[in-house]
Amino acid sequence: MVGIISSGFHGRRQSGNPALPAGQYETGSFPVLTAGPAPRIPTDDWEFFIITEAGQRHAWTWDSFMSLPQMDIHTDIHCVTSWSKLGTTWRGVSLDTLFENVETSCRFTTAHSYGGYTTNVPLADLLGGRSWVAWEFGGEPLERAHGGPARLLVPHLYFWKSAKWINGIELTQDDVPGFWESNGYHIHGDPWREERYS
Repeated sequence: MVGIISSGFHGRRQSGNPALPAGQYETGSFPVLTAGPAPRIPTDDWEFFIITEAGQRHAWTWDSFMSLPQMDIHTDIHCVTSWSKLGTTWRGVSLDTLFENVETSCRFTTAHSYGGYTTNVPLADLLGGRSWVAWEFGGEPLERAHGGPARLLVPHLYFWKSAKWINGIELTQDDVPGFWESNGYHIHGDPWREERYS
């Protein structure tokens, strides 16, 4: 169950707006939903890792992560609870950059967050310019409530797939359900197909 929900669930259905998937409404706010308390991770202690099926570990400290090529991302985001926020701006590192030297035959991944949250994402949904590790939102450092210091950003899937407080990605041979997927959410989560629940 969702432990903390902020205000911001207001708006109206935008029928006929091609930017909105079916069943979504546009909001100007940025609601906060989380399955537990927001962890506090100083950037001095932050690490992002990728671990392959062979146990090979690639890891970045905050400083080494920030030295990677950075991208500005302009995208819409869609929450499974029906709100959509259009025209958001982010800054972060492409998963294509992070996976440059990673060798794998796996088709699936599990994203791991500080605090223990997990979500499964097919590797194809992370690559090809589709996903980032984002540390800035709206020109400001990402707030802790929204996943700061950094979160996964997979905007073409429902927003629970964009794991807050991202710590790393584990490559897996099987599509292993994460936290919400084990509790009835869809294994994939495409908003344009209304893949909300299993």
